[in-house]
Amino acid sequence: MPPHKKSPPKPRILVADDESQVVKLFARKLRMAGYEVLGVSSGNAAMSALRSVTFDLLILDLDMPDIDGFDVLKTIRTEMPDLPVLVVSGYIQGALLEAATCLGAVATLSKVTAPESLVDTVRELLALSEAKSP
Repeated sequence: MPPHKKSPPKPRILVADDESQVVKLFARKLRMAGYEVLGVSSGNAAMSALRSVTFDLLILDLDMPDIDGFDVLKTIRTEMPDLPVLVVSGYIQGALLEAATCLGAVATLSKVTAPESLVDTVRELLALSEAKSP
């Protein structure tokens, strides 16, 4: 009998959003698509998780308590420059989402359209990230 091939690990995604319903919705959609997901509800919790576990992608809300998404993004770019970050926001649009891209977000989504396009966007970002890896 041939040995069983060990399946590759599932990509690990951190969802950081202060709205628990958004975290639950995103986590459910991503798990159904085959990803391992951890959800947190503040900037401090996001930084703590990022410093203790290796993630393949961060989905980050900009408007969070304690440390906002912009500060999380700035810190990540210094400490984890290769981590792809998808910024998602329900209230911040236009120039502020563009500012997030300038700070190092690889993509942005509005929470209004995110539920429909989330999984496809995550697949694209992870594929791009994988293509850049040595």
